[in-house]
Amino acid sequence: MRRFLDRHWYAYAMVLPVVVVIAVLVLYPLAQGVFFTFTNINEANIANPILDRPATYISVGLRNYLNVLSGDPSYGSFWSTLARTLIWTSACVLLHYGIGLGLAMLLNRPLRGRSAYRVLLILPWAVPAFISAFAWKYMFNAQYGIINQALRAVGLPDPVWLGQSDWALVAVIIVNVWLGVPFMMVSLLGGLQSIPGDLYEAAEVDGATPWQRFRHVTLPGLRAVSSTVVLLGIIWTFNMFAVIYLVAGQNPNTRILVTYAFERFFSGASRDYAVASTYGVLILSVLLVFASVYRRALRRQGEVW
Repeated sequence: MRRFLDRHWYAYAMVLPVVVVIAVLVLYPLAQGVFFTFTNINEANIANPILDRPATYISVGLRNYLNVLSGDPSYGSFWSTLARTLIWTSACVLLHYGIGLGLAMLLNRPLRGRSAYRVLLILPWAVPAFISAFAWKYMFNAQYGIINQALRAVGLPDPVWLGQSDWALVAVIIVNVWLGVPFMMVSLLGGLQSIPGDLYEAAEVDGATPWQRFRHVTLPGLRAVSSTVVLLGIIWTFNMFAVIYLVAGQNPNTRILVTYAFERFFSGASRDYAVASTYGVLILSVLLVFASVYRRALRRQGEVW
């Protein structure tokens, strides 16, 4: 052990600051959040040094988990909120991947002004998300927004996009797709450029149609990149708070698990830290289960991850 430390002390010294930062910013809050789930802590019974008030919350065991998982509306209707979260996540990731792959294939071909197109398509990713969210919120304005003005101009109905209806969920999906497609496009474009051109030439010589070349050469060649970006896209979208909250606010029709946890923690007459933390732990649990199943599926397909 001493020889090992004498040989590798420099590497451990370089890693130590990162470990300390992660422990302080991630591990400690995570452990504290898990502890809160077993209590009834809220704004009224938490310790307040300014008011010289001691903590009076008590342990409640698994009651918070049972109340949340029972689907009680007073605890956020967990299962219906989870279903909305899954709809939001699957719609966004499918559109991210489909549109991103289509644009990547276009930009991977010889095209006049290809560099300019690449810059323009990356712009939504370069602009800060809150600026894009506010811009889209104005465009979705039912009375003055450019989207409804265009719909009225061609004689189509103009819905109240950000009102108390399912159109609000459609609106935030559109905004998130706009923001997420550039990342998917750039990642898949890099994957396309790593596929040897000899494979396409051999397939063309063998008489493969464009669809067959796409199915048997392009998609298998993108499998490693696709598996990574899809997993990242699902995790990011599942936890996407900024787009929904900045565009639609506290709208029950766009409420997903992470936004409800925020509402429970920071709003209301008595901020319920225990239930908010319970939602946070359940979100983490869902993503860990999904990542494990996803990793096992990739291993069965021969992918190393």
